[in-house]
Amino acid sequence: MQFAAYIATSLEGYIARVDGSIDWLEQAGLSTPQGEDYGYADFMASVDCLIMGRATFDMVRTFAEYPYQGKRVIVLSRTLTVVPKGFKDKVELHGSSLTALLAKLEHDGHQRAYVDGGKTIQTFIKTGLLDELIITRVPVLIGAGLPLFGGVDNDVMNDVMLEHLSTRSYANGFVQSRYWLTRPDARTS
Repeated sequence: MQFAAYIATSLEGYIARVDGSIDWLEQAGLSTPQGEDYGYADFMASVDCLIMGRATFDMVRTFAEYPYQGKRVIVLSRTLTVVPKGFKDKVELHGSSLTALLAKLEHDGHQRAYVDGGKTIQTFIKTGLLDELIITRVPVLIGAGLPLFGGVDNDVMNDVMLEHLSTRSYANGFVQSRYWLTRPDARTS
């Protein structure tokens, strides 16, 4: 099974403001040329399920329209024990180990998952589970925020080598890079 992340950051590497807001990303999206989705539709077609953290799910719950119709969505949370009203047929909760989740997904026949949310992406990297990382850098400086890679304890995580697959720049200044993560000898959790 493969795990891939597709995420946008400010130029400084923030995925959201300190309060979790992504208004800067929504504002930057206004400069998107008509019909351009930065490869998102192709990426979504390449995955058969999504795994997101609780904070990301809380953000998704505020969207006017649910964006993951037809995909299995697993929300990682040890504190959320009941799926919120309106999402019972859209998401499922998982509160135990990633090893257990991986076994369940493989048993259910899944082959490629979209991993979303800063802490969730960090956890998948630390455990050696993340295979591919697609980062779109947005030409905006927001000054402070939640870093994609910040707060990682180097005593827990060794250097992670990445193989650069491609970089594409867009007319509006967005720059998207794809990386393959070099795996440790064996996956751990």
